[in-house]
Amino acid sequence: MQKTSAWPLALSCIGLIMYASLYPFSDWRAQGVAPWAFLVAPWPRYWTGFDVGSNILGYVPAGFFLALTACRTGRGRNAVAGATMVCLLLSMCMETVQIYLPSRVPSNVDFGLNVLGAWIGAVSASWLERFGALARWGRIRARWFVGEARGALALLALWPVVLLFPLVVPLGLGQVLDRVLSALADVLENTPFLQWLPERDIAAQWLVPQVEFFCVALGLVIPCLVGYCVIRDAARRALFALATVVVGVAMTSLSAALTYGPQHAWEWIHRPVLVGLMTGLLLALLLVRVPHRAGAALALLAMGMYLSLLNQAPTDPYFTQTLQTWEQGRFIRFHGLVQWLGWLWPYAALVYLLQHIAIQHREN
Repeated sequence: MQKTSAWPLALSCIGLIMYASLYPFSDWRAQGVAPWAFLVAPWPRYWTGFDVGSNILGYVPAGFFLALTACRTGRGRNAVAGATMVCLLLSMCMETVQIYLPSRVPSNVDFGLNVLGAWIGAVSASWLERFGALARWGRIRARWFVGEARGALALLALWPVVLLFPLVVPLGLGQVLDRVLSALADVLENTPFLQWLPERDIAAQWLVPQVEFFCVALGLVIPCLVGYCVIRDAARRALFALATVVVGVAMTSLSAALTYGPQHAWEWIHRPVLVGLMTGLLLALLLVRVPHRAGAALALLAMGMYLSLLNQAPTDPYFTQTLQTWEQGRFIRFHGLVQWLGWLWPYAALVYLLQHIAIQHREN
């Protein structure tokens, strides 16, 4: 049985669907309606193109990666039916549970669109397999990557997505310290343990250009080093580093366009950020010949510095207003998915890098 990065990506898609379907996870209560009543309810009177598109597109990746997993592990004969059935059961569970959330409205139309999206994704994967695209990808993967590369590939596939959420610092993922301290303060309120929490002096921690420069440079170098853990030779690593810069700039600009409007898509590129991008690319190119285990160790060191600096960056009032725009507007479910990915991506990368170093140590 062949290992494939499609499986962790499929699990990620399922987890994100569950989060998007059950957000905001509050005010749970029985409403005197059978959980399956939505199946025979009249069609909703009002709907928008955004609702239709989001319900279809939300399940396309899950269906695609589930079917791709089946194709890559020798179960391609029933890939479409199996992937669609898994997503059908998932959607059924999510719509059923939504009956206990007053802020969510289960719908038979949503259920049908979810299944349609999963089927489209599964059929796409099946067609790619039938026409040899997956076999070609397998050959490309064998030339570019080491045998056990699925963890790194899953992280790298998610990295462009997490950049869509508005960030205090461009490429600045994993800024969770303030939120963790706030949550702990709520939990420890009226207890003697509250005084143990460190106090944050925001005025003394204002983000200076030098810190922004280092965060941007490290934010670019880290995904490059994660890729270097599994990319075979220096030439391909250099191409990967160039592609990482292009993707990072493109996704950050798309995030700015979605948040502030297309006319502001490039305003995030000011001098410290531009110098940080150039420095990060230069460092990534200088490290193209680093051995796999050394690259993972350097990535761990860079990640420690990156998270330490980034979690000292304050959240200014304008950024808070930006988040409120995402949370109260039509981006709500999309915001929830990408925000959690942005919080967790660096820490998932830390776990992967530690595991990679341990495996390399055993093999040597």
